[in-house]
Amino acid sequence: MSPVDRLMLKIQRRLCKLPLNPLNVGNTYGQFLDYFKGFEEIEAVKDIFGEQTTDILRNLKVEFNWIKGYMYINNVDGHIVISKDYLQKGNKTDIYLDLIHELCHVKQFMEGRELFDPKYKYVDRPTEIEAYHYTVQEARRIGLTEKRICQYLKTEWINNSDFKRLTKAVGLNEQEEVTS
Repeated sequence: MSPVDRLMLKIQRRLCKLPLNPLNVGNTYGQFLDYFKGFEEIEAVKDIFGEQTTDILRNLKVEFNWIKGYMYINNVDGHIVISKDYLQKGNKTDIYLDLIHELCHVKQFMEGRELFDPKYKYVDRPTEIEAYHYTVQEARRIGLTEKRICQYLKTEWINNSDFKRLTKAVGLNEQEEVTS
């Protein structure tokens, strides 16, 4: 993600708190299970939501926006916001793992936890570590190698020292040669 895209994401997160957000023009909305069929049957998702999995996913709103980026949780009502560009052009395995990650954040939001706690750096945030634990566990279950999992985790907003802390926190052997 370029610095401009990162800035746009920060602006969008702040604007979404306004009653009328000009960045929402052209966005589309729907129910999670209408777009991501079968997610209520995935063990990783059941591990996150337990017996309430189907009900939660049936009622979960998803928003598709035009801003380049990935996906995140709307910090006003807890729905998932996904870049249309990422959904069309992104690696399907990465998108799947990102959905697992964001579904963990949905649960955290429902529990009233602070998702964007500024007291912590991104990789040290308890909510991020928990979400990445679920994601790494699912990545292993679907057969990804440790190296491929590290490639998934190494994003453009995580520097090398933060990456080392994150891989340690989620129980991975950090791969020196990984590049984002």
